[in-house]
Amino acid sequence: MESARARELLSVERLRVERLLAQMEAERGEDRAAADAQGDMFDSAEPLTREGTDDSIRSALQERLAAVERAEQRLDTGGYGISVRSGEPIPDDRLEVDPAAELTVDEARQAP
Repeated sequence: MESARARELLSVERLRVERLLAQMEAERGEDRAAADAQGDMFDSAEPLTREGTDDSIRSALQERLAAVERAEQRLDTGGYGISVRSGEPIPDDRLEVDPAAELTVDEARQAP
């Protein structure tokens, strides 16, 4: 894959993940404010319960952002598009779908 195309894909993915993380942080603040609100028409436990699920999603997004950063580093050092496990090339079709891919499809299927 051409470097310019890889940079474009990684940039778009980085922006997408950063926006999702920012949106989650904004919603978290709103949920906290709602949970602290007075009144009997609001179940304050609901936002706090959802927070546990959100923490899992936030963690996955942070892991995704770290994968994008590793891919950007590989791009800078000439290792982009090469499996970090086997050294085999990762097909461009896979990188188009997942620009932060670190493994070939077969290796990803075998991953523990």
